[in-house]
Amino acid sequence: MKLEHVVFLGATAATVVGAVTENEKLQLAAKPLIGPALAARVLRRRGNIDRLDTGLLLGSLAAATVGDVFMIDPDDDARLKAGARSFAVMQLGYSAVLARRGARPTAPALVPRVLGWLGAAGLLRARAKSVAPTLTAYGAVLATTSTLSADPALAPGARVVAGTAVPNADPRSRLALGGILFTGSDAMIVVRRLFVRGHAGRRVAEAAILASYAAAQALLVEGMTE
Repeated sequence: MKLEHVVFLGATAATVVGAVTENEKLQLAAKPLIGPALAARVLRRRGNIDRLDTGLLLGSLAAATVGDVFMIDPDDDARLKAGARSFAVMQLGYSAVLARRGARPTAPALVPRVLGWLGAAGLLRARAKSVAPTLTAYGAVLATTSTLSADPALAPGARVVAGTAVPNADPRSRLALGGILFTGSDAMIVVRRLFVRGHAGRRVAEAAILASYAAAQALLVEGMTE
């Protein structure tokens, strides 16, 4: 375990605790460290990564860090939309890296993601019109990254089930899981926004969103640096 792993785990834990306890100061101190910790991982391994891919990953993580700051208050629509735009930049960078490494859409990955995106878009349009256009556009970019990350060609030698690589000791085999967790995390944002009304439930939902988001980031970045 390297120093960046320790920083990442500590920042993630503090961010989740800050969400549960509604301690915004703790989140402001910890959450912006998640992206830089992963960026340090990219820099540590830059000798084995294509220079353009290194730049794309670092740019993506910088955009993610901006989005993380905006999303500290997910109940502020203006900040939610600004965060979604920042994360869209990140997802575009991730998709570019995956595509440059040979990832292509496969039917088992594409179909459920398109259906999920359409369902979320319909719900947002019906029940949250103020944020629907921005979140729907972001959802399309996220679905692209998630679909590409599921291409089993990225993980040679991994067992494939339902068109998706099963995670093993090779970090590349965990790319699909990272994409799935990212999709699930952002789906929970929509569910929290539209359906969770109780104060305690919203805090727990936000903690689950943040924990799954951080795990997704780690799996994707570690996989792409391979």
